[in-house]
Amino acid sequence: MPENPETHVIDYRAAEQLLAARDPRGAVKLLDSVIASHPENTAARLLRARAFFAAAQLRPAELEFELVLEREPDNAFAHFALARTFERSGRPELAQRHFRLAAALDPKPEYLRAARFDEGAGAPEA
Repeated sequence: MPENPETHVIDYRAAEQLLAARDPRGAVKLLDSVIASHPENTAARLLRARAFFAAAQLRPAELEFELVLEREPDNAFAHFALARTFERSGRPELAQRHFRLAAALDPKPEYLRAARFDEGAGAPEA
């Protein structure tokens, strides 16, 4: 089947379904061609970052979330997801920074809980 914009939309939607069905590797496969043809598509990159995270491919997830944030520095979800990625990869200090940015940009209860503002800002942990 030749690639065209309609094919990419179908692949993107199918990738969303695969991720929801807990097949993140299948989602990544579909999104690779979409991103190869449309590297500027931030939504596809964000979905691929989520798929990488769900597949425990933390370094690729981190790189994709960072790319999204270069383009959309006010994307609270991308900050939150990058923080979860850092947290999962054992880098709590980087995670905390992005949890707080997410909460500052969008005070959703889960972002506020993760930011732990009540524990003091910048206090070094022992």
